[in-house]
Amino acid sequence: MGRGKIEIKRIENSSNRQVTYSKRRNGIMKKAKEITVLCDARVSLIIFASSGKMHEYCSPSTNLIDILDQYHKTSGKRLWDAKHENLSNEIDRIKKENDSMHIELRHLKGEDITSLQYKELMAIEDALENGLACVRAKQMDVLDVTRKNTKMLEEDNKQLNFIVNQQHIAYENAREQMDNGYQRARDYNSQIPFAFRVQPMQPNLQERM
Repeated sequence: MGRGKIEIKRIENSSNRQVTYSKRRNGIMKKAKEITVLCDARVSLIIFASSGKMHEYCSPSTNLIDILDQYHKTSGKRLWDAKHENLSNEIDRIKKENDSMHIELRHLKGEDITSLQYKELMAIEDALENGLACVRAKQMDVLDVTRKNTKMLEEDNKQLNFIVNQQHIAYENAREQMDNGYQRARDYNSQIPFAFRVQPMQPNLQERM
């Protein structure tokens, strides 16, 4: 008895839908690999599940970018708008500039210069001399700033030392005055007599007799 036809519509049960998706996805992937091997075809397959997870397959002899470029040329359809195309062109331009800057940097380091002409070598020499002059000028500016800062620090240090010395002198003077005061007080106290005769406070017994 043959299998009955399945009505093509969305499967409501989420578990059944996931099982069906997995089976049919594997089947499509298998067919894509088979047609690649059997027919020497270039195949690129991208599948997005309802959850957003991506599955892809691309023939070993190609890549997705090449297939998209060929599709764009063959079909004449625009795969992206002018904004994305301009962005792609800008990226290509920046890549070229970056490559050129890397080449210039190697030349400035003295690398890969065997194939350069005399004028090109002279231009590199001029660039190096100008750069060296700028570096030396910057060094002088840094040295001048360092000297000024050092001089300011020295002046501040001198001023602080002067203040500290003045405070020390004032402290020594105050201490000396206190010592002199203590000495005068001791000298004055040493001149005062401490022996006094004390009359006995006893009654006169003879007067009562």
